[in-house]
Amino acid sequence: MPLPSSNSTRLRPRSVAPSCHVAERKYNVLFLCTGNSARSIIAESLLNHLGGGRVRAFSAGSAPSGNVNPLVLEFLRASGVPTEGARSKSWDEFALPAAPTMDLVVTVCDRAGSEVCPIWPESPAKAHWSAPDPAEFMHDPARAREVIREVAQLMRRRISLLLNLPLDKLDRADLQERTADIARQ
Repeated sequence: MPLPSSNSTRLRPRSVAPSCHVAERKYNVLFLCTGNSARSIIAESLLNHLGGGRVRAFSAGSAPSGNVNPLVLEFLRASGVPTEGARSKSWDEFALPAAPTMDLVVTVCDRAGSEVCPIWPESPAKAHWSAPDPAEFMHDPARAREVIREVAQLMRRRISLLLNLPLDKLDRADLQERTADIARQ
């Protein structure tokens, strides 16, 4: 599922003379959740923070709430994770022709994992990284904060494993298999 890109072009593998320098290609990862208010925002923010510019993360929802959970923003900011531009948005934005091409689409909630997703250009690898929903605990802010912390720890661990993969050497099938393995660890 691609995101709109601002003046960036995706580098495609090509043959070059040994003396030429080819810029390292960035991988685009889209995290999906139903409401795009907590889990997918956490994953997007963490991957962009930890990815060192090597990976670009995005998030979206099948039925976006329209708001990012304020406790999620509070947690991320307190953890030193940038949240500029974080917003709840529809996955339809990433199915548009001008959207960036995704290399990997990761569902982070069980509901989104079982929904029929849009057809993503270039058939990205897909994975399901289930995580508990902080929104279920908003009636108890202390418990909601605890769940947000748990989700962030889970996503940080999974993202660290993803970033340790040789992304530039994996084809779509290998990437899909390796990211599915990450969910089982």
